[in-house]
Amino acid sequence: MPALTPVVAFIVFTAGAGAGALGALLGIGGGVFLVPFLNLVLGFPIKSAAAISLSTVIAASSSVSAGRAGRRLINLRLGMVLEVAAVAGSLLGGITAQLFAESTIQRLFGVVALLVAAVMLTRLNRRNVILDSTASPGHLGGRFHEAESHGIVTYRIKRLPLALAASFVAGNVSSLLGIGGGVIKVPVLNAWCGVPLRAAAATSAFMIGVTATSGAIIYYGHGDLQPLAAAPAVIGVQLGSWVGLHLARRASARRLKLLMAGILLIVAVLMLMQGER
Repeated sequence: MPALTPVVAFIVFTAGAGAGALGALLGIGGGVFLVPFLNLVLGFPIKSAAAISLSTVIAASSSVSAGRAGRRLINLRLGMVLEVAAVAGSLLGGITAQLFAESTIQRLFGVVALLVAAVMLTRLNRRNVILDSTASPGHLGGRFHEAESHGIVTYRIKRLPLALAASFVAGNVSSLLGIGGGVIKVPVLNAWCGVPLRAAAATSAFMIGVTATSGAIIYYGHGDLQPLAAAPAVIGVQLGSWVGLHLARRASARRLKLLMAGILLIVAVLMLMQGER
């Protein structure tokens, strides 16, 4: 565990700002970027890095949800249904994190990032929107204004059992790896459950705060969460989230998918290499 000098605190703050911007841009919380940085670059133990990341996920979720409120992107009904499964998985992940070696968690992180990147690349030119604004969204679907379609679009939820299973796994991975779970939920909701990327990102951002809280409590109880190290990261994430929200309004869905896939590939390679040492 590195000593928390002013220089280290500033680096953590800067890393948090970058993770917050990317997390808000993609709806995945930023932990997938922050955990490898804290672990590989600054030398934080993986469990401490995960605990710090979960605390930033809670802060980022609040900022992003508030910033997207009123734009109809957050699907509250779908989010509350999936959150039940996500919290159950999160509680289990916080417990099982204490049973795995650091190298095992690093390899798992790398594999998850690699699989998600592959899924995103297969979805570059596919969209889940119905251009008829009068079409029925069903019980859990929704509508929102999409700039790319120049109007209101509709979407319907498909394969709800798969979405629930993915939310459970996302909650487990969230606590285990400190990544918020959006990195699992957003690609699954977009690729197989009929949710457009922007709506999936906004709904995930709303959910991950609750999911991360359950895991963060368990890490704190085991002494893995260092408040003095988490504070600059949380402040940085809050600032970065504001920047990411503004960038997300201008970026196309295709570019967002490419950005997510590219960053996840880099993270996967780094974590897999570290886990083999």
